[in-house]
Amino acid sequence: MIALALVVLSAPIPGVAEEAKPTYQESDFLTKTRQLIFEGARAGEGYFSPDGTKMVFQSEREPGNPFYQIYLMDMTTGDTRRVSPGGGKTTCAFIRPGSGDILFGSTHHDPRSAEYQQAELDFRASGKSRRYSWDYDPEMEVYVAEGDTGKLVNLTKVRGYDAEASYSPDGKWIVFSSMRNAYDRELSAEEGKLLEINPSYFGEIYLMRADGSEQRRLTEAPGYDGGPFFSADGSKIVWRRFDKDGLIADVWTMNPDGSEQTQITDFGSMSWAPYFHPSGEYILFASNKLGFANFEVFMVDAAGKKEPVQVTTTDGFDGLPVPTPDGKSLVWTSNRHNGGEGNAQLFTAQWNHDKALAALAAAPARTDN
Repeated sequence: MIALALVVLSAPIPGVAEEAKPTYQESDFLTKTRQLIFEGARAGEGYFSPDGTKMVFQSEREPGNPFYQIYLMDMTTGDTRRVSPGGGKTTCAFIRPGSGDILFGSTHHDPRSAEYQQAELDFRASGKSRRYSWDYDPEMEVYVAEGDTGKLVNLTKVRGYDAEASYSPDGKWIVFSSMRNAYDRELSAEEGKLLEINPSYFGEIYLMRADGSEQRRLTEAPGYDGGPFFSADGSKIVWRRFDKDGLIADVWTMNPDGSEQTQITDFGSMSWAPYFHPSGEYILFASNKLGFANFEVFMVDAAGKKEPVQVTTTDGFDGLPVPTPDGKSLVWTSNRHNGGEGNAQLFTAQWNHDKALAALAAAPARTDN
């Protein structure tokens, strides 16, 4: 999870180039593909309740607010309601197992929210355009909307971007990304420059209890660590780690206590938004291995012993893949409905787990790039 922060760089990534045609076609793994969300300018990051009957996601659709807000959809009826307050920026929602609580990042408490919203509306109305990017707002905090009361509770309460949070399968723990390390101490001159040009450099993975207590840091490496999720059995956390220059990212796993940090991919590209299949046998993720702007969904065995296998083969952006809890379907973010151009929406398709296992078994052993 990267806040639908489709990280946009000003120059191509070294080593990222067009590759040979994929071994498999998209239809080998995904069938009956259809667009799931239509309303709003864009939508993404769909995550499910444990029984698969609810999906929480982010979408730009509120009048007067050009930024994402959080919505909950009933997968049976299609009924959708807003969970977040409606103001400020929000991102990265997740449903707490065993309850109706919904976790998400938000800046709605920032008194300058309305000012930022209007500035963005004015910019868009001017006819100017820019590549989508994420600003890692230091006012971003992790909130929970209590399912029984709707009450919003700030769980982090520190200066610095806190977001990209998700629950453990038992609902007792939250893993998240934070850039508080850039604000809770005096920075060197070099670090101060980094904070200005690339605040994500300070992103690290943290763990806390579901009530926000016992917050502690799990990672220490230079570069942006973020988008963490637990495996379905709770034994592992998967996340993506950028290098210190913010150009290359790979998929990593670790134990919930931060031990046994293991690099799963060495793909020489921007590989991010990893998520375990419920079987625990492999990880789905997005990468631009095939070209700077051509993000596709890939999968890799959970141990990282094999080379990743390409899943999607459609032009444009395909990323942020999330399987349903039963492992039989996949939801992901794509702009394929726009011919690979412009804003993305959520899509869904039936997932061929058996074909995925066969393809991963046949994949060559991983070679370092």
